Amino acid sequence: MTPSERTSLRKSLRHIRRQLSLREQDAASSRLYDQIAGKRFFRAARRIAFYLPSDGEIDPGLLLAAALERGQHCYLPVIHPHKKNALVFVRFRSGDVLQTNRWGIYEPRLRTAALIPAHALDLVFVPLVGFDATCKRLGMGKGYYDRTFGFRRGRHSPRLIGVAHECQRLPALEAQDWDIRMDRIVSDWKTYQPQ
Repeated sequence: MTPSERTSLRKSLRHIRRQLSLREQDAASSRLYDQIAGKRFFRAARRIAFYLPSDGEIDPGLLLAAALERGQHCYLPVIHPHKKNALVFVRFRSGDVLQTNRWGIYEPRLRTAALIPAHALDLVFVPLVGFDATCKRLGMGKGYYDRTFGFRRGRHSPRLIGVAHECQRLPALEAQDWDIRMDRIVSDWKTYQPQ
């Protein structure tokens, strides 16, 4: 697939998920919660990275609320202040003030005392634009997650779980050399694992 074909595919898939009504988004978020909340990988994780949805992304907010209530340490991504197209993770607690970054996405204020190295996370929920049944992920194209978790090649932690609407699934997706493979992808209807 050429870069222009990937750009066109991203545009099409983003349009599809943005067309979901608020009611459909809420129902999808609830189904995602049902798919994940009782799973051991979620309940046993001590340090979990979530994301705040934008652009029609599926909302993991119910899972975030459940993790906070159980006392799990929750983190949100913040654009790295010094490394291009990379992320850092900041601890998030209920009531923390959020601000928008250069992409208009909400994130916590960067506080050194609240930072955690990406390799110290147990579980990371990763947003995506498209995916296939073998857990290949198509991101937004800037490589934030791929760069941040590039160290993970050949390692098993942290566990990376892509989350998406089922309407974002593709018949097949060509992986790039730099793409980080997900341990599983969970949609609002189904869980996919690498083959």
